[in-house]
Amino acid sequence: MLILGGTGEGAAIARALDGRADVTSSLAGRTRHPAALAGKVRTGGFGGAAGLARYLREEGIERLVDATHPFAARISAHAREAAERAGVPRLAVVRAMWRREPGDRWICVADAAEAAAALAGLPDAVFLTLGPGDLDAFAGLRDRRFVLRRIDPGPSPLPDAAAVLARGPFDLAAERRLFDDYGIGTLVTRASGGAATEAKILAARERGMPVVMIRRPPPEPGPCVSGVEEAVRWALSGALSSAGSGSS
Repeated sequence: MLILGGTGEGAAIARALDGRADVTSSLAGRTRHPAALAGKVRTGGFGGAAGLARYLREEGIERLVDATHPFAARISAHAREAAERAGVPRLAVVRAMWRREPGDRWICVADAAEAAAALAGLPDAVFLTLGPGDLDAFAGLRDRRFVLRRIDPGPSPLPDAAAVLARGPFDLAAERRLFDDYGIGTLVTRASGGAATEAKILAARERGMPVVMIRRPPPEPGPCVSGVEEAVRWALSGALSSAGSGSS
């Protein structure tokens, strides 16, 4: 079984299957020091859909779980195409979206460029919780005070921004302190969903703070679940089915 991971869901699935199935977790390699994972781990790309399909065939992968980040659209597209080419069942783990409540001041936009444009007239400081590839869109906003949250240190297109190095999950008390310590007035985030990073949404809601929300890309067609337990049941039913057919 191959898990395309790099997320909390992928790690949880690997833990739940440890000792119950032959599992390899695949990481893109963008984080310098990823958290420890149960089972086998490989790092790096496959060479597109064709390379992943070849890996699935050569390694005898019987089931593929796509537990990548909701904004990893290219990887998910490659996973779907590769699974179809190799004839391997695929399941996507799609996080539940955050729920918009009455009074939330969400400004929904299509991408980072629209998010940067939407900041006109919104309060400082701006808390950016985005991927590194999204930060270039904000580099021209010299009159803004930015706070970035990152897993790894390193160069940034926003050299004057305050950098907060942290790895989720984040709790509400910590997010409240961060907002207070840096005087956060506006949150910019992607509509990633899930519980691990929802505390920032709750903290913004408490303050009546504007939230510039980048819309999530649509998921790839095919079977999907929203929870780790459902993914584990699917994975084990496949493993048990394969074992049964091999002994009959």
